[in-house]
Amino acid sequence: MEDITTNELKERLANGEKPFIVDVREPHEYEEFNIGALNIPLGSLPQRLDELESHKDEEIILHCRSGARSGNAKAYLLQQGFPKVRNLLGGMLAWQAQG
Repeated sequence: MEDITTNELKERLANGEKPFIVDVREPHEYEEFNIGALNIPLGSLPQRLDELESHKDEEIILHCRSGARSGNAKAYLLQQGFPKVRNLLGGMLAWQAQG
């Protein structure tokens, strides 16, 4: 699946959609600012994969600070057989820059 822009995700949320979003930043980053996603830091993704199993066939949107860690998480989940994984381009930096 193609990655997703902050504009597209904000529009979907504004329209009442509730996509499954995973924040792969560290807990202290999540505490500073978050959009209500499930927080699973990239380093603990392999140990917490079972938390995503029930969403395996759904769209899963991943984000981090800038898009790099969530890009790695996307590659990992695709290898694990998750077919509908998308990375939020620009991450929370882009999200906050838009206001």
